[in-house]
Amino acid sequence: MNTQMTTPLTGLARRFVQDGIIEENTAREAQNNAGKAKLPFVSYLVQQGLAKATQLAYAASAEFGVPLVDLNSVALDQIPEKIVDEKLIRKHHALPLFKRGNRLFLALADPTNLQALDEIKFHTGLSTDAVLVEDDKLSTAIDRYLEAQEQPLGDIDGGDLDDIDIETGDDSDKDDDSGAEQDDAPIVKYINKMLLDAIKGGASDIHFEPYEKTYRVRFRTDGILHEVSKPSIKLAAKLSARLKVMSQLDISERRVPQDGRIKMKLSKTKAIDFRVNTLPTLWGEKIVLRILDPSSAKLGIDALGYEEDQKKMYLDALAQPQGMILVTGPTGSGKTVSLYTGLNILNTTERNISTAEDPVEINLEGINQVNVNTKVGLDFSSALRAFLRQDPDVVMVGEIRDLDTASIAIKAAQTGHLVLSTLHTNSAAETLTRLRNMGVPAFNIATSVSLIIAQRLARRLCAECKEVITVPKEVLKEEGFTDAQIETGFKLYSPKGCDKCKGGYKGRVGIYEVVRVTPPMQELIMNEASSLELAKQAQKERFRNLRQSALRKVIEGVTSLEDANRVTKD
Repeated sequence: MNTQMTTPLTGLARRFVQDGIIEENTAREAQNNAGKAKLPFVSYLVQQGLAKATQLAYAASAEFGVPLVDLNSVALDQIPEKIVDEKLIRKHHALPLFKRGNRLFLALADPTNLQALDEIKFHTGLSTDAVLVEDDKLSTAIDRYLEAQEQPLGDIDGGDLDDIDIETGDDSDKDDDSGAEQDDAPIVKYINKMLLDAIKGGASDIHFEPYEKTYRVRFRTDGILHEVSKPSIKLAAKLSARLKVMSQLDISERRVPQDGRIKMKLSKTKAIDFRVNTLPTLWGEKIVLRILDPSSAKLGIDALGYEEDQKKMYLDALAQPQGMILVTGPTGSGKTVSLYTGLNILNTTERNISTAEDPVEINLEGINQVNVNTKVGLDFSSALRAFLRQDPDVVMVGEIRDLDTASIAIKAAQTGHLVLSTLHTNSAAETLTRLRNMGVPAFNIATSVSLIIAQRLARRLCAECKEVITVPKEVLKEEGFTDAQIETGFKLYSPKGCDKCKGGYKGRVGIYEVVRVTPPMQELIMNEASSLELAKQAQKERFRNLRQSALRKVIEGVTSLEDANRVTKD
């Protein structure tokens, strides 16, 4: 007989079944699995997506007569500090909400979790009472509460660090026996925390910035900079020195910019690289770290946001034995990820792939990657010349910056090689005219360039809190929506903001203009047509421009009109 079918249901599980929240068999199975996983029953149901936290909270409150509190209305900074050990909070999924006299009120998602009440009562010496909350909100509140308990570095004066040996670039520290690598040093812990918080929050860059009287740390998340910390300005030199030590830079050199790299191992199988740049400013060294996550290069083309017809054109171009694919857009528009995604598709044992990058951002197994080093004469053009003597199938050039590089890349594309590269232009049509302005003959452009991708990155609306707004039809028409699109009555969403996102956005999505160089377009290039004429031809052949692609993402509810305007409106 199936043991799951004979397991008696607890009062809470029985109530959930009676209220139609979950099926009886599901409840029995969840009870067993929650016990094996050592998780509260309610937490297990929410984590497995078997029921919504709000439904469970209302049903549990009605069953046991425990008051239900909305954690969003509770100010976390008013919660008593250090009253319950972090291990107990994590173990029992319980948060101390407030204390009245000798009574401590604990936020729980599962009112049957009597072990939590008893153990916390034993450790604190206080009487414990349960207050019911939604499980997902409790998880978020616990994380925020425990983060706030950590000592903020902004409260530390320079004098508080006198007993700690931190390696710095100060002359006064040169004779010091440095103990900067001690894990318990506040500077070391603070910087490690900043790096981990940036990774956890999905940031792309970290800015450490000194000013005359203040110091701040900002994260670039979803393309927007947010201030996350304000340590004391007295610590500027020590923070700079620690970052330079981690990056293996010269800590005594503060007059010129330096470039370095940090590798942080998160586990045996996952490591994150940081590209580090220092810049001498008026009040000290500003240091910016670019987070290079190898997993971003392996997302797959479906995760990048291409429309089906655009994806097909990119894949068709990658399948060709020769030709040139150009990706264009401003810094931070996702060009590298688009190129690496293409390289991953091409990366098979049958192909010899070489790349010249400045610098190599993400290591790709099976691809020969070269760091450009102009100091020793290894620039893009010299790397390309070497590649052509290495029997290549596919060549990737980080950026076409001059006529020499462009000429060699085009020659490679014309002689049986697939070439991928980037340019800094605003649209596909401008890319073609930029090559001509560099001095590349029109005939060579027309016969070698096969596909151009112009791109931007827009912020994704948070699926949990985005809200419908009403916009007059006249305004929609002014924004560029067609009459046919307006007539469909699509819903327009705007950001709201909740505890699961930043300002109503969570993640980013690519906005693309993908243009295939067709025979009519080749003819225009040969006749040295302007970028406006080329753009007109692209529209005639139904290749969507960036604005049209952005508006499609608005119609689909992926991004807001406000953010579409931010990245694509002139």
